[in-house]
Amino acid sequence: MKDFCDRAHAAEQEMRRLFPVTPLQRNDHLSARYGADIWLKREDLSPVRSYKIRGAFNAMRKVLAREPGRGLFVCASAGNHAQGVAYVCRHFGVKGVIFMPVTTPQQKIDKTRVFGGDAIEIRMVGDYFDDTLEAAQAYCAEAGGHFLAPFDDADVIEGQASVAVEVLEQMGHAPDMMVLPVGGGGLAAGITRCLAEKAPATALRYVEPEGGASLKAALVAGHPVSLSRVDSFVDGAAVARIGALPFDALADTSARDVLLAPEDRVCITMLDMLNVEGVVLEPAGALSVDALTDLAEEIRGRSVVCVTSGGNFDFERLPEVKERAQRFAGLKKYLILRLPQRPGALRDFLELLGPDDNITRFEYLKKSARNFGSVLIGIETSEAANFTTMFARLDAVGLAYTDITNDETISEFII
Repeated sequence: MKDFCDRAHAAEQEMRRLFPVTPLQRNDHLSARYGADIWLKREDLSPVRSYKIRGAFNAMRKVLAREPGRGLFVCASAGNHAQGVAYVCRHFGVKGVIFMPVTTPQQKIDKTRVFGGDAIEIRMVGDYFDDTLEAAQAYCAEAGGHFLAPFDDADVIEGQASVAVEVLEQMGHAPDMMVLPVGGGGLAAGITRCLAEKAPATALRYVEPEGGASLKAALVAGHPVSLSRVDSFVDGAAVARIGALPFDALADTSARDVLLAPEDRVCITMLDMLNVEGVVLEPAGALSVDALTDLAEEIRGRSVVCVTSGGNFDFERLPEVKERAQRFAGLKKYLILRLPQRPGALRDFLELLGPDDNITRFEYLKKSARNFGSVLIGIETSEAANFTTMFARLDAVGLAYTDITNDETISEFII
């Protein structure tokens, strides 16, 4: 019986029928910033702009090899897994039924339909993914199809491991470190198992979104656990529970090697890669690059491969990304001011602003008393230190204000 990495290598060879090797590119910008040899494994440049095509292809080809008459595959997904399954269904000429939540953005629905063409049917079911998944599994059992799980499947994990096979061949040697994004864990599990066999000296670091740290929670507990709350912003990696099979492969990982990326900081990384490098990454695709900030001292002088796992970014989200990035960097704040209701009060406030302070939002919320009114104001500036100066001026004149920038409840309703 072939060992795991040999099977992953065989899967990688079969994939050449479907798409070419994704690039491994040295990034001069990041290398100079961190004093290291930084390489990006560009899974965002696959035909479906994510690595998900690998696991879907490998799982489907192996099912068809075992059961040549199998003609129906079913999955539940609102994103990259759906697109990978659709593409592979068209390749093999089999029918795919893809269940998506009713709330899925139209852009993702349209892309999935383009990739699958006449080979797939899309069914919109449920407001929440759990409802979608339940409907997909029920249909699959009733119709006698094969359910293609996004990560908790041995053949999917084996397919994702082909990323490691390519990296070793492209570099010609093992890197000192690989940085891997983690959602459900299929990609991380596959690469970890392969490198354990072929490059055991390569250090591995794992990155989860701060609001979806299911691997970290599982390692602390000693078994997979379900998070009570998940921040869905990094939607390609915001998973409430690590897969059982991926966890088996990752169970010996030290929790110290799992880094948590703040969602708003990921936004800064996305904008940096877009503006400086012209590289479009979705939030999950930027996780490994974002983690370099936390690894700066450890990676100096070393060769590091970051897996940029996906580039399916809807540019309608760009204003939100910019907003979150500015707030994390301390360049934008929202205040509620209590201004006296008299002529010239607004002019007096404006004179307290510095030359680089720019008002981006201004509206009266209510009159809290006859002589005072509450105002919501948004301010952008060029340096975070400018707010320290501005707040000192406000305090000096006794102007009452509340900084609501990081108040999640208030922000959700009025910002």
